[in-house]
Amino acid sequence: MRVAITGATGLIGGALSAALRERGDEVVGVSRSPGPSMIGWDPRRGFDAADALSGFDAVVNLAGESIAGRWTATKKRKILESRTNATGSVVKAIASASERPRVLINASAVGIYGDRGAEPLDEHSQPGSADEFLVGVTQAWEAAAREVEQLPGPPVRLCLARFGVVLDANGGALGTMLGPFRLGLGGEIGRGDQWMAWVHVRDVAAALMYLLDHDDCIGAYNLAAPNPVDNAAFTAALGRVLGRPTFMRVPKLGVRVLFGEMGQALLLDSQRAVPKRLLAAGFEFEFSAIDSALRELLS
Repeated sequence: MRVAITGATGLIGGALSAALRERGDEVVGVSRSPGPSMIGWDPRRGFDAADALSGFDAVVNLAGESIAGRWTATKKRKILESRTNATGSVVKAIASASERPRVLINASAVGIYGDRGAEPLDEHSQPGSADEFLVGVTQAWEAAAREVEQLPGPPVRLCLARFGVVLDANGGALGTMLGPFRLGLGGEIGRGDQWMAWVHVRDVAAALMYLLDHDDCIGAYNLAAPNPVDNAAFTAALGRVLGRPTFMRVPKLGVRVLFGEMGQALLLDSQRAVPKRLLAAGFEFEFSAIDSALRELLS
């Protein structure tokens, strides 16, 4: 299989690229800096060559501004436009390809469900309130990707990968947490009852490959482990694996003062999302329990 990947050097893109190459597939990254095994691309203006995506079997679009950092008006605009513009340019390139890719996997997030407490959320659950910033972003992101289904000519299969919190010891949310937890300064955030849809980075790569390989997989899929946990359970599990105490509770007010709207959305909001459609399609997770996932990552 010949696969083009935007965001190929990121946490998810790097894991997917390595897994695809390991099984013998050809991976070509999409980057502002073209080079060997890289296609030239600007997310706002599009690809350097009109026929850039011709001859690929699949495209995986993972591009987007990091959501970490204080959400100023400028930052929020970048978060939204980086996703919608990049996705729009990918769809445009697919439309102009003389030999069209058969499948597009486009990134999304479980943030589309909004702050929902302990309510179990699967792919048939309604999106949250559009007043919530990340809900609006993910809805616009998915709408941009769905334009590929309206293209005249050969159909393109679309999968929307709604990522949970991807766990990797070398980056992402877990990488950020490890410093204070290893110093014994970790603890629950707020009341600790907010749910977290997590997934091991190796399962993310495997799930994306499963979606690439199975032509009957179409539409939205929650890429999250079958057993989400609340913040209290995650905190306790990380403390157990590291052998460190976890008594330093962070109050809600502290989160809001330090991180503003971003802190509320990423640290306090609750999404108990489960991968109902992925399991129904036959995918098997390697890591379904948070303890085993953390032990493997931190061993």
